[in-house]
Amino acid sequence: MSILEDLYYGKWYPSERTRPINPELESIHQKITASMKTLKARLSEHDYELIEELSDLNDVLISILSASDYISGYKAGALTMVEIFDGKII
Repeated sequence: MSILEDLYYGKWYPSERTRPINPELESIHQKITASMKTLKARLSEHDYELIEELSDLNDVLISILSASDYISGYKAGALTMVEIFDGKII
């Protein structure tokens, strides 16, 4: 199936295809996991729930920003192609 067909049939999910290749990501993920375990052991259940809520809100914020960056990049690529096909770029 082509990308246009995938778009039409709702089978194209760019956010699910993104798999950054960066060794630093795993290290950071491990540090976050360790910190969350430490906080869970030290804080009351209520306080830890607040930390989890904050983490969830941060995840939503990152998702919104990532979508915005993706859209901006896609538009920039499309505009570049328009300029190329209009002959504005030598």
